Amino acid sequence: MERFATFSTPQTIHYGRGAFREVGKETESRGSKALIISDQIMNDLGYVSECRDVLQKENIESTVYLGVKSEPTDQYVAEALEIFQKEQCNVVISLGGGSCIDTAKAIAVVATNGGYIGEYMGDKKIAEKKPIPHIAIPTTAGTGSEATDATVINNTSNDVKMMIKQPSFMPDVAIVDPLLTVSSPKSVTAATGVDALSHAIEAYISRKKQPMTDMLALSAMEKIVGNLKPAYEDGNNMDAREEMAVGALQAGMAFTNASVCLVHGMSRPIGALFHVPHGFSNAMLLPAVLEFSKEACIERLADLGRLFNKDANSLSNEEAAEMAVSSVKKLCLDLNIPNLKGFGIDENKFEQAISKMADDALNSGSPQNNPRVPSKKEIEELYRVCYSYDFSSEKSIYS
Repeated sequence: MERFATFSTPQTIHYGRGAFREVGKETESRGSKALIISDQIMNDLGYVSECRDVLQKENIESTVYLGVKSEPTDQYVAEALEIFQKEQCNVVISLGGGSCIDTAKAIAVVATNGGYIGEYMGDKKIAEKKPIPHIAIPTTAGTGSEATDATVINNTSNDVKMMIKQPSFMPDVAIVDPLLTVSSPKSVTAATGVDALSHAIEAYISRKKQPMTDMLALSAMEKIVGNLKPAYEDGNNMDAREEMAVGALQAGMAFTNASVCLVHGMSRPIGALFHVPHGFSNAMLLPAVLEFSKEACIERLADLGRLFNKDANSLSNEEAAEMAVSSVKKLCLDLNIPNLKGFGIDENKFEQAISKMADDALNSGSPQNNPRVPSKKEIEELYRVCYSYDFSSEKSIYS
C-alpha cells in the first residue's frame, strides 16, 4: 500500500436469527430512556411494540417517532429531535430501513453538538462532543447504514441530498437480524439488494479501496450474487435472507471505509429531486455506470464476473469483466428493476434537472472516487442514457 488506511466499525455487532432480542441489554448499558426512530409500516408489523416490550423487561422507558415516511429529511430530524429533548431521552434506537437509521444518526450527533444538520456537510461543523448512544436495527438487507459513519439527509429548502460523513455518525451498536427482513415486499427486497450489491462493487473498485475493504467487498458480492434472486423469489427463504443480511452488513463496512463512487454520486440528486427511493435509484444507474467505468477497472470487474459464473475462470479478464456487466443487467431485469422512464419520471422535467443533478453529483465528492473519473458533460450524458436504459439489451451503450 502506498498510504496507511483506517478501518472503522460499530463498537458491537450482533447478527443472525434472533439477534433483535439483544436490544434490551445493549440499551440498558447505555441509557435509561430510549427514543425509537421508526415508521408506520414497522409499527403496523408489530416490530416497534416488540422492541418496547424487550426494553421494558430491562426497565428501559421508551418513546417513539414514526414520522419517517420516505428518504430522510432535515424536517424529520428536527421533529424527532424535539421529541428526544422534550422526553429527556438519553439513547436512540433506529428500527427500519436506511431512512430511519440515517435520521437517528443525525439526531444522535445534533443532540449533543447542536446546530442544523446541514452545517455538518463538508465538515463545515465538526462533531466534537460525544454523540448520544445509537443502536441501529435494519429491517432491510440493503443500505448497510447500520455499519457506516455517514448519513444522507435531504435539505428540503434546496432539494439537495446532503451526504455527511464524520466518525461521530457511526452507530455504537448494529443489530442485524434476518428475521426482520422477511416482511420486506419483493420490490423492496430487489431494490435494497441491488443497493447492497452496488455498495460492495463500488467499495471494490473505489480509488480509496484497501485490503480490509477488499476482503469484505468480495465476500459481500459473493453472498449477494448467490442469494438475492432466491430471497426475491421466496421471501421466506431464511437461508437466503440470512446471507443477504450479512452481505449487506459486510458491504456497509466495506464502503464506509473505502467510499462509494459514481453510482451514489448520481443517485442522490435523483432521490432529492424526483423522490426515487435510494435503493431503486442506485439499481437504475448501476449497469450503465459499470459500462462507463469498465475499461478503468477490468481486473476488478473480472472478479465480479467470475462470482456470477463459476465457469468463467477460463475467460480473459476482458471477457469476465464484460460478463460482470451483462450479469448485473440481467439481474436487474430478473428483479423487475425499472429504468427512470419506467419509474414514471417526466422526461422534460428530468432533462431540465440534468445540469443541476450533475453539479450536485460532483459536489458530493463520490464521482472522484470512481476508477474512471467523469466530467460534468459525461455525467449529464449518463443521466440521459439511464433515463431509458434497456436492461434486456446485449449491446453496450458504447458500441
